[in-house]
Order: sequence, then structure tokens, then C-alpha cells
Amino acid sequence: MDLPREKVRQMKKANGSLTRIRADVGRSWYMTGALSSFVGLLFIWALLSYGEYVNSTFLPTPSRVLAVFVQMLQSPNLWSDIGISVYRVTMGFLLAAVIGIPLGILAGTFKFAEAAIQPLTEFIRYMPATAFIPLVMVWAGIGEGAKILVIFIGTFFQMVLMVADNIRLVPEDLLSASYTLGATRFQVITRVLIPAMMPNLMDTLRLMIGWAWTYLVVAELVAANSGLGYSILKAQRFLKTDVIFVGILVIGILGLLTDRLFAFANKKLFPWAEGGS
Repeated sequence: MDLPREKVRQMKKANGSLTRIRADVGRSWYMTGALSSFVGLLFIWALLSYGEYVNSTFLPTPSRVLAVFVQMLQSPNLWSDIGISVYRVTMGFLLAAVIGIPLGILAGTFKFAEAAIQPLTEFIRYMPATAFIPLVMVWAGIGEGAKILVIFIGTFFQMVLMVADNIRLVPEDLLSASYTLGATRFQVITRVLIPAMMPNLMDTLRLMIGWAWTYLVVAELVAANSGLGYSILKAQRFLKTDVIFVGILVIGILGLLTDRLFAFANKKLFPWAEGGS
């Protein structure tokens, strides 16, 4: 039976959009591409490990990693490590956001604030967070504050610059219209600039929470005896590669969950914005 002409036309349009720049390919095509990338990576991993092209000491099989993962899920140690790592990432990220967002808004709004904040921030952001670990241990000791401070340093300076860019992306026409309607400078900032930058700010926070997770292992180098990063480093000493894989996968899963949480919040809070989809 022949398909209706309209249906055929829609199918041709969808197929043609796959090669168009920035064209929407539809949810089904998008999900197919995303799933294919994961399956492809798993296939390569299985091929190299089961085919014994790589020694199992260096690359354990997927089934071995899965078995160790299930075994570790039944142990309270893994859940304790997850809890303390989530705490460290959350506190470091929140501290960076509480200080970095206001500074970024100032730098993106006023040129005098940009001159005072941005050059210094751009200079420091190129310094690796690991280089600060000796100083952090001197400043904050080896307790929880030191680990949180490392994550803060790794995310704060990038956040300030990105928030400033979020402010600058607000169209000048909105500012001109608000002044025309009689808004004061304070009203323009609080009722125009900040609300207009919120969708982009959510995307920035979503990116920064990912940075916070990447700095977790670095933070737990600071005399830690708990946490996912610590468990990975401890497993490395005894060449327990399967445990290392489990730790990496758990961090990846937690990072993906927080990323999806921010994406969901952006979509629900700002459905009218392009960045909220």
C-alpha cells in the first residue's frame, strides 16, 4: 500500500535535514545517534578485552567490571564514598556560584568592574588547580575544607568569565527599550539583564557542575581517606583496574545525572528560550 504523499514528503524532509547545518533531526534520530555512540564504544571495549588484544590487567572485560560493580553496590563503603564525594562537589560548586555569579554580573554589566575583575581572572584561570594543592594544604589543612577549596578553585574563575559573557549576550535593544520606558539603572539590572540572562546562566551552571566533577579526583588527592577519587587512587596502587573502571563509571553516572537535572530545570523554567530545550 502506498504511503500518503504528505507522509512521503515529511520523510524526505527529515532525511534531508540530517545534512543541513543546525537543522533539527528529530528526537528519534538524535536518540539513535546517542545510543549508537555508547554501543560503539562498548563494542570496541569488548573486542579489545574479550579478544585479548589488551592484557586484562590493563583492560578488564565489561562482564568483569559489571560483576565488580554489582559486588561493590552491596558494600556500604561505595555508598559512603558516593555520599562524601557528592558533598564535596556540591559544596565546592555552590561556593563558586555564590561568589562567582555576582562578580560575573558586575564584570558583564560595568566596564570599570570588567577592568578590575576580568584580566586578573583570565590570568589565574590558566593556572592548573593541581598547582594550588600545596598552598591549599597550607591555607586549609587536610580536612574537608581543603578538598572543597580545590573544587572551588577549579570552577570559580571559569564561572566568573562565563557569567560575564552571559550578561553581554543580552540584546542591547532590551536595554534601550527599558530606558525608553523610564526604567532606572537598578531596574534595568534586576528586571531586564538578570532575567534575560537566566537561560544562558543555567547552561553555564550545567557546564560548571561538570567541571566540578572532573576536579573531584584532584581534590581527593589532598590527604583523603574516603571518596570515589580516593578509591580510584587506592585501587591503582594494587593494579585493581576493574575497581578503577567502576569508580570512573560511577563518577560518570553521577555527573550525567546532575547534567540532566540542570537540563530538565532549564527546560521547565525557561521553555521559551532556545537554550531551555
